[in-house]
Amino acid sequence: MTQLSAARDAGAGTTSGTSSGTSDNPKALYGGTGTRRITVRDLALAKERGEKWPMLTAYDAMTASVFDEAGIPVMLVGDSMGNCHLGYDTTVPVTMDEMTMLAAAVVRGTSRALIVGDLTFGSYQEGPVQALRSATRLIKEAGVGAVKLEGGERSLAQTEAIVRAGIPVMAHLGLTPQSVNTMGYRVQGRGDEAAHQLVRDAKAAEAAGAFAVVLELVPAELAAEVTRSLHIPTIGIGAGPDTDAQVLVWTDMAGLTGGKVPRFTKQYADLRRVLGDAAKAFAEDVVGSAFPAEEHTFH
Repeated sequence: MTQLSAARDAGAGTTSGTSSGTSDNPKALYGGTGTRRITVRDLALAKERGEKWPMLTAYDAMTASVFDEAGIPVMLVGDSMGNCHLGYDTTVPVTMDEMTMLAAAVVRGTSRALIVGDLTFGSYQEGPVQALRSATRLIKEAGVGAVKLEGGERSLAQTEAIVRAGIPVMAHLGLTPQSVNTMGYRVQGRGDEAAHQLVRDAKAAEAAGAFAVVLELVPAELAAEVTRSLHIPTIGIGAGPDTDAQVLVWTDMAGLTGGKVPRFTKQYADLRRVLGDAAKAFAEDVVGSAFPAEEHTFH
């Protein structure tokens, strides 16, 4: 039995915390009225209701607390921290030490959202034993509620081992950034053979017990087909509008990322400009002796 099947059999429950949004359903993941920590069971019930929900990445306690207060029901402490916060060119160099430290910070900064931690490159590829050890570390040391790993059929044994230990697993298919050295950054699943493989991978992840599947850079029609074929939620990023949920890297969403952003990203703010203007205003006050003023000074 998959984690989703068990969740459906368990029945309904309150699923959400206070948010700035509103919902007719008090059990809604976003806009509901509950206050307890969201679990994978709640995501399963949302799939049954046909409810869409948002997910954002988070890498520190303060940002995570903002998203938690905004009602974001699921946060991913992604290895995208390598690009966004640690200065790496790719996600590949991110270590489990770094992941554990930042995931723990996100958990400490939240009270309601389900926190999912990434298994970093090299922390699970050796096989089920290594994968379980890495997943257990994130659960015990960081306090996350679930882990994510890349791959479907190729990560089948790892997923099964982690799930058997009672740790929820989110699968990641399509563009898998840890494989950038072999696949590059391009849309995955184009062509009959590639599409059939992605469907097989998704079904393999579900059969292994994964509670959800991320679909990254996948043609919208294929993502819709996968979503219809699975009983577990699909989470899209560059995969069209028909997945059960949508995730964005928060620095892309908020306009903090410099340079060209991916086509599938929508910027909801311009934090790079806001922070830059604030830094310049501070610098000019210091140079002009306007700060600190009397109200900022002790005697």
